[in-house]
Amino acid sequence: QVQLVESGGGLVQAGGSLRLSCVASGNIFTISDMGWYRQAPEQQRELVAVISSGGSTNYADSVKGRFTISRDSAKNTVYLQMNSLKPEDTAVYYCNADVIPWPTPSARRRVYWGQGTQVTVSS
Repeated sequence: QVQLVESGGGLVQAGGSLRLSCVASGNIFTISDMGWYRQAPEQQRELVAVISSGGSTNYADSVKGRFTISRDSAKNTVYLQMNSLKPEDTAVYYCNADVIPWPTPSARRRVYWGQGTQVTVSS
């Protein structure tokens, strides 16, 4: 089994910055893609940014130039640096990871999700 734990959310004024972290632990041989998603009240969950094991990145148009995703593969950790925050960035932010486990009879490659961390940007 694998657990993802996010941290770094909070309340910030518009124009401010926050840095989110997400650590994966458990039966992990390697992790392929890692990503950040967000879900605002009464909205669908949407992709914010994703990073491959090779470091390739992709961002939602709404955060390009303001957010930066990075990872430390040795620590099974993904980060999201968020600058120039806007009230419309307010949401619960979730990380996910495409985990390839050490081979055991019950282990299967699958995508895991964290529990989410609240980000609130005041105007």
